[in-house]
Amino acid sequence: MFTLKPIAVVCVSMLTVVPAALAQAPQFGQPIAPPDIAAWDISIGPDGAGLPPGRGTAIEGEAIYVAKCQACHGEKGISPSVALAGALAGGMGTLAPDKTPIKTVGSFWPYATTLFDYIRRAMPFQESKSLTADELYAVSAYILNLNGIVGSNDVIDAQSLPNVKMPNRDGFILFPRNPK
Repeated sequence: MFTLKPIAVVCVSMLTVVPAALAQAPQFGQPIAPPDIAAWDISIGPDGAGLPPGRGTAIEGEAIYVAKCQACHGEKGISPSVALAGALAGGMGTLAPDKTPIKTVGSFWPYATTLFDYIRRAMPFQESKSLTADELYAVSAYILNLNGIVGSNDVIDAQSLPNVKMPNRDGFILFPRNPK
């Protein structure tokens, strides 16, 4: 014969166990220490705030590019061997309405500091965050030089990089994040 006693026992058990389980906060991970955050808090904005000490020229950057970038981005940054890598140089004048846009560092990117920031956090693909500050400045200078933006002997550092005027700097519509 069927009775409701087993169902009642389950319900009473649930009513006593569930509140006890909900009373404890979840125990996910542990608090993160400020030094752990600092290792990942490496964003560089257009004004260059947060750029590290160091320096480099395009001449110094060429050897670094050949050793660590060329395999994916191609010789002189114009013929990538990996489809997702994309060209780094060229494309000037292709953002016109009657042309197919070729978005490269020189033709599209609005700030030179963005180049440094991206290379710093994501390149080389297999060893992200592995380049020294001097290597980062040098390879950034080399890519900017490939696009005719800086000279081969121009020193790129924390003071000069934010002052590099990119060809498409004024090609974006400002979007106020806090309209008044």
